Amino acid sequence: MPARTKRAGHKDRKIISVSSKRQITIPKKFFRQLKFGKEVECFLEDDGIVIRPIQLEENEFSIEILRELVSQGYSGEELIKKFEAERKKSNPR
Repeated sequence: MPARTKRAGHKDRKIISVSSKRQITIPKKFFRQLKFGKEVECFLEDDGIVIRPIQLEENEFSIEILRELVSQGYSGEELIKKFEAERKKSNPR
């Protein structure tokens, strides 16, 4: 089913499917625009669910990158090089 867009009062709006396992896919445009990472926060507000990216502080962001790389088996100089590449790719300034 194609995504329907535009509704009164909403500049960007998409209708998305919910799978039998209650999963949804965030539209690529929204994902990129809001700079989603691997985790989001989700809460109820009025009559809906709000899903938004977690805004990590610089140190928290770096720690999350390091944890992920260590879990992938990187260490030593290889870890440092991969960390620098991931940090630039994930958090360009």
